[in-house]
Amino acid sequence: MFEETRAGMPLAEQLRPSTIDDVIGQKHLLGPMKPLRVAFESGEPHSMILWGPPGVGKTTLARLMANAFDAEFIALSAVLSGVKDIREAVDLAQAHRAHGRRTLVFVDEVHRFNKSQQDAFLPHVESGLFVFIGATTENPSFEVNSALLSRAAVYVLKSLDDDDQRELLDRALATLGSVEMTDEAKESLVDSADGDGRKLLNNIEIVARAAKAQKAESIDGALIASALTENLRRFDKGGDAFYDQISALHKSVRGSNPDGALYWFCRMLDGGADARYLARRIVRMAWEDIGLADPRAPRIALDAAETYERLGTPEGELALAQAVIYLAVAPKSNAGYMAYNEARRFVGKDRSRGVPVHLRNAPTKLMKELGYGHEYRYAHDEPEAYAAGETYLPDGMREPHWYRPTPRGLEGKIGEKLSRLADLDAAWRRENKTKDE
Repeated sequence: MFEETRAGMPLAEQLRPSTIDDVIGQKHLLGPMKPLRVAFESGEPHSMILWGPPGVGKTTLARLMANAFDAEFIALSAVLSGVKDIREAVDLAQAHRAHGRRTLVFVDEVHRFNKSQQDAFLPHVESGLFVFIGATTENPSFEVNSALLSRAAVYVLKSLDDDDQRELLDRALATLGSVEMTDEAKESLVDSADGDGRKLLNNIEIVARAAKAQKAESIDGALIASALTENLRRFDKGGDAFYDQISALHKSVRGSNPDGALYWFCRMLDGGADARYLARRIVRMAWEDIGLADPRAPRIALDAAETYERLGTPEGELALAQAVIYLAVAPKSNAGYMAYNEARRFVGKDRSRGVPVHLRNAPTKLMKELGYGHEYRYAHDEPEAYAAGETYLPDGMREPHWYRPTPRGLEGKIGEKLSRLADLDAAWRRENKTKDE
């Protein structure tokens, strides 16, 4: 049923491109006049960081770069290598240079190297001993030393889209030999890979072996389902995907889109995110983006978190999901959040201002003699329970008006009340100005 090709060699290795024209995907980098194609055609290699998810061709591009410039290729894995391996790579590069050969040093998972290990490459990159190419699935802004980052161009690789994966699937099937595969089966394989080309090829091999063992004449959706274990969407609890998805969830709630919020909530659960972490973020969303526009929102978020603590998974997840929906459809306000941040910034930069004497407590005779609490006006004894014209800020400090309520939800009523109190203050000032005159 399947033609034997290069027995024992993984399909991913069999299909590794030999030129950049064979590379599937990354058209934004490898298309005509695009950055990486220009780099290949320039005649002069340069150091770079290839940043992207697994299975999109980072190692392949590094190998192609070495071939394109007829350079010796040294591959290191930051997971397995140490300073000793780096020194050996330097010695080898020096030997190559002595024989008039260029060297390209490729470091996979470069973010796994610590600062001193990354710094070990710097003098040799600067001296031109070798071209450095690092591959990482993590944001190099956070994981690669700034000194090394400043000496390397950063190229962002993308997950393969469905069309790219279908092209790769067809190429793989042609390599394996003639086989019948339903459209449903092909789409299932594409879905199973989640944009990871290497995973797609591995899954094709698994399915091919299963079909051969079952003597199946055609691969259909049922065979795919039985051959592949349950697939989790791409998710890294400590990486960019994690923070990108929680950002998408938060922004969907803020944008009042319950479907988008539910989608990202379920994506994170499906990927293995800790529901307790999600519960904490949901409570934060309630206070940051809704606040006093709907004070029920924080309470519902807290109730959902408590419900999850009691019920656990999966029952408690329903409470969190409904809290997400409620927050998404609730009136939005960041007025309290902004007011708090402005006040914190002001206090952090301002001098230490004293408490006005009329606001100070006077539990002793001496304090009373010093005027503590003198002329303080008890609000409950005033008309409308408001001491119009009274000040509660340090002497000489202007009203900053940090809290600016929105017209949405309960804050609309709060805004009306504050406007009424401002009118009372203005009336008090006019009246007392007349008396003084």
